[in-house]
Amino acid sequence: MTETTVVHVMRHGEVHNPTGVLYGRIPDFHLSDLGRAMADRVAEHVKNRDIVHLVSSPLERAQETMEPIASVFGITPDIDERVIEAANLFEGKKFGVGDGALKNPSAWWLLRNPVKPSWGEPYQQIVRRMRDAIETARQKAAGHEALIVSHQLPIWIVRSAIEGRRLWHDPRKRQCSLASVTSFTFHGESIVSVGYSEPAKDLLPVKNPKKFVGGA
Repeated sequence: MTETTVVHVMRHGEVHNPTGVLYGRIPDFHLSDLGRAMADRVAEHVKNRDIVHLVSSPLERAQETMEPIASVFGITPDIDERVIEAANLFEGKKFGVGDGALKNPSAWWLLRNPVKPSWGEPYQQIVRRMRDAIETARQKAAGHEALIVSHQLPIWIVRSAIEGRRLWHDPRKRQCSLASVTSFTFHGESIVSVGYSEPAKDLLPVKNPKKFVGGA
């Protein structure tokens, strides 16, 4: 009989970012109070799931999101560099035409190729590392469930690849809100369905339509 395994990939909660920069892989960006409430909400949402394996991005916001989930299950999460945020050349800057990096025309060159993309880590590289991490989680949780805490862009890109969409896209249209959970169901080694849920939907802040390069 073919075993069924589910790998849930969760985006971290809201980050305290009063200056509004693209924080990317910069250390010392932590969850806000709202972000911690989001993490608690997801922990409550998944507490009755058959989760036997946990994985977190090494960035603080991901590990802090994982804390209440790890507490619920009594599992120490693996820290996996493969599920880290995407690299981005606008990291550490505000992103916008009037008040951010794009007010300087010299930065426009970085946007020359949205297909690769020219401003950051290649989409195909993100797909490879995320799929490898998901496969490792599937193997470790075989016949049960695993949960990974990662970041918006890597989650959306790997989901797009699995569902057969082109990888370049309008970031404002990603279905990957804060503290959302994208679930990949496997029969044996094959993905047979992809699910999406927003356990903390009522806690989501108003979206910023100007923020559209990279992820979080």
